[in-house]
Amino acid sequence: MLQSLQTFASAAVMERVTLLLNHVIAAEPAAQQRLRPHAGRLLEIRFDGWPALLPPLPATAFRVSPAGLLEWCGQEPTATPELRVGVDASNPALALVQTLSGERPRVEIAGDAQFATDVNWLFDNLRWDVQDDLARIVGDAPARELARVGQGIAAGLREAVRTIGSVASRLRGGDPGAAPPR
Repeated sequence: MLQSLQTFASAAVMERVTLLLNHVIAAEPAAQQRLRPHAGRLLEIRFDGWPALLPPLPATAFRVSPAGLLEWCGQEPTATPELRVGVDASNPALALVQTLSGERPRVEIAGDAQFATDVNWLFDNLRWDVQDDLARIVGDAPARELARVGQGIAAGLREAVRTIGSVASRLRGGDPGAAPPR
């Protein structure tokens, strides 16, 4: 029962993640243009170093659509992907904070060179413009204020993660005078 509920929940989350990714890609026509030549190709995203104490992540393989968007391949194993992207997930909280603040976590890309170049361009150039999306719903002024508050929260989270990392390093016997990791 628990396993089927977990499978259902992870599928629902991945469908929403795919919608969000496609929303960000569709907002930048150059991104779709870069993906269109790769229609039908498979992209696999691995989360390297994912902590064993956390529930396993769902399969993250995507097929590029003829429109230059992504289609999640579902829970079933897929054919050998033309491109594999490994994301450092050894510290999921830090990776989430980095991603939300626009920083790129450590990523390794392997596979077809042109496909890798285009996917790397997406990582380097695409960002979700949350303020613009909020402005469509609540107007420009409230969206600016919400974005400002969000940036403050993100800065606070980044500092908290740095502080926790520094304390953890000292507890493990690292250099107590060392600067917090960035």
